[in-house]
Amino acid sequence: MKTMNYESSKWSREAIDDVPVDEEELARKRKRRRIIVAIVLILLVLVAAWMMMGRGGSAGGEKGPPAKAAMRGGGQMPAVTFIVPNRQDVPIMISATGSLAAVRDMPVGVAGEGGQVVRVLVEPGQTVRAGQVLAIINRSVQSQQAAQLAAQIDVARADLQLAENNLQRAQSLVSRGFISRADLDQKRATRDAAAARVRVAVAQLGATRAQIGRLDIRAPANGLVLTRSIEAGQVVGAGSGALFRIAAGGEMELLARLPQSDLARLPVGAVARVTPVGSTNAYPGSVWQKSPTIDPQSRQGVARIRVPLNDEIRPGGFATAEIQAGSQRVPLLPDSAVQSDSRGTFVYIIGPGDTVVRRPVVTGQVNDQGVAITDGLNGDERVVQVAGAFLNPGQKVRPERARPAR
Repeated sequence: MKTMNYESSKWSREAIDDVPVDEEELARKRKRRRIIVAIVLILLVLVAAWMMMGRGGSAGGEKGPPAKAAMRGGGQMPAVTFIVPNRQDVPIMISATGSLAAVRDMPVGVAGEGGQVVRVLVEPGQTVRAGQVLAIINRSVQSQQAAQLAAQIDVARADLQLAENNLQRAQSLVSRGFISRADLDQKRATRDAAAARVRVAVAQLGATRAQIGRLDIRAPANGLVLTRSIEAGQVVGAGSGALFRIAAGGEMELLARLPQSDLARLPVGAVARVTPVGSTNAYPGSVWQKSPTIDPQSRQGVARIRVPLNDEIRPGGFATAEIQAGSQRVPLLPDSAVQSDSRGTFVYIIGPGDTVVRRPVVTGQVNDQGVAITDGLNGDERVVQVAGAFLNPGQKVRPERARPAR
């Protein structure tokens, strides 16, 4: 076994020593390495020469900023897209917040003498019509009084009939001298008194029935029941306060609080969009009244915005409003054209000679169409559409007008 291992090892060394070497392949590899090193050296020389030329041009003053910009851009000025905004009508929007309420919040209480509540017929959230019974009060005593008065009417009418018969008999006898004219006048007066007693009894019965009718608590107008503070078995009277609250006509409003300056420029009839808190829905409305006074503490007034009845429009809730207070004719720019820094808000315009000019502006309303410029632009300037950080005032550019959006 040892002899076999020795011979195997010796054979392996001899086999390695006899492997042939490819001289041509080695030569090709050396040539590729020399080419790569030469390319790298050439690139380094070119970079060094370019850096020396840049420093030399700055020191000698032969090449100014336009020349350097041309060198960096490969001999071409940067292309800049511009727009001419002109002037257009931009709506003036005022934002406001406030609480929701009924336009006419009517408290409903006891109109008569009151009594014990027998039944309540409506619940909050139901719509009612004018005169509809909301609650019924016990009327047993008043019903007995009405029956008594009805009986008294029958008695008075019977007395009237008797007096009328006596008068007719007396009139037939007076011509024959059996009854004096004084007796006839007496019977006529008795007949008239009986007729008057009938009318009194009828009036008393009508008053009692009217009192019974007032025991029922009725809706004073069409509307929406907001609250109920009455239960069956409860004793109510004139001092019980409001037992129901009804929104007349079901009309709701937003009591929007606005600064004095905004309230002054807000016209009655201005359209608005009201969004209740917690909702993504906006409901149309209109300003129907402005407060004639201003709170001396907050310097705010109230604009009343009428909104349609809806499940999300609930009195006592909170909502926001966007009110259109007219319009103004101003330039309108896209957001990309307006910039701001420590010196304020500005845009870049392309001035004479196609050079970049910084122009300070004052912005107004911001909406989906863009940013309204209330001061700083006439509308006929060439405004850089996308004012990026690559532009500098005084830089010469190659302007290209933006294509109109389709």
